[in-house]
Amino acid sequence: MVALQMAYAKSAVSSQQIIDAAIRVLARQGYARTSLLDIAKEAGMSKGALHYHYPTKEALIHAVLETACNVVQARTIQAWSPSDNPFEALRKSLDALWAARAERTDEALVVADLLALSLYDDSLRPKLAEFYQLGADQIREYLERNLMSLGLESRISLEMLPRVVMGLRDGLVMQAFVDPDAFTPDQVVDAVQTIAISIFSGGSGR
Repeated sequence: MVALQMAYAKSAVSSQQIIDAAIRVLARQGYARTSLLDIAKEAGMSKGALHYHYPTKEALIHAVLETACNVVQARTIQAWSPSDNPFEALRKSLDALWAARAERTDEALVVADLLALSLYDDSLRPKLAEFYQLGADQIREYLERNLMSLGLESRISLEMLPRVVMGLRDGLVMQAFVDPDAFTPDQVVDAVQTIAISIFSGGSGR
């Protein structure tokens, strides 16, 4: 029994070691240029040992996507800032959200790469859809709690508004990846905040 528990613990450690190595390699090279051998070398193990845990590249990529999405999502959750002033809280939260997405962390790069890959690999779409749904739920909850509590009403549905905010944010994030000098974080936050607040009737926002 003890030996079985030790073997299970060792297996779990090895699996996480592989996922961490895969995220580093994918962030450096991208999915198309990454092989299982590259990941095995990064993890400090043989390709055979890697195959024991993940028989195919696709199986490993699904585990990597799960981890990368969870890491980015955790940073996003931490971004939502409580405050007595909902407009001030919105700005602080948008600042943190931009940092969570736009900083070239390994996990953010992997999510962006696999998002592009999902155009051709529909097996990746359910996890990415879940990732975006969680983000939309957080934004909607925040708007309901902070802006609608002031008696403001959204000019578009609260189902659609979070998707609009995320579309603005993530579209700008991708542009920042391509051209880091195109705009500053302050310009992005100003624009998204102004658009988000203007959608609420009676919003004056600063």
